[in-house]
Amino acid sequence: MEELVRASDPAVRRVDSYRHDKERILARLRRMEGQVRGVQRMVEEDRYCVDILTQLSSIIAAARSIGLLLLEDHIRGCVLQAEDKEAAIQELSDAIERFTRSVS
Repeated sequence: MEELVRASDPAVRRVDSYRHDKERILARLRRMEGQVRGVQRMVEEDRYCVDILTQLSSIIAAARSIGLLLLEDHIRGCVLQAEDKEAAIQELSDAIERFTRSVS
């Protein structure tokens, strides 16, 4: 089982490839966080299943949108600038495969 990596861990890779979208990404993540709390309340209140599914669909669409933005930023900021282009392309290909599997 994979352990969560702590932000203070010196082994954590840091980049600025999404710097220009960072505030937009954070704002969307905060909205998603609120949506998730809303869905929790809906479940606690025994709300109608279809209403909950509609909200979950919205959360999934938001996550997909953020992921696509991060992929684009990664291509522009990391892949195109990589010294080892083949390794960067392979890493990107693996990331796309994982991402598309999780959001499809």
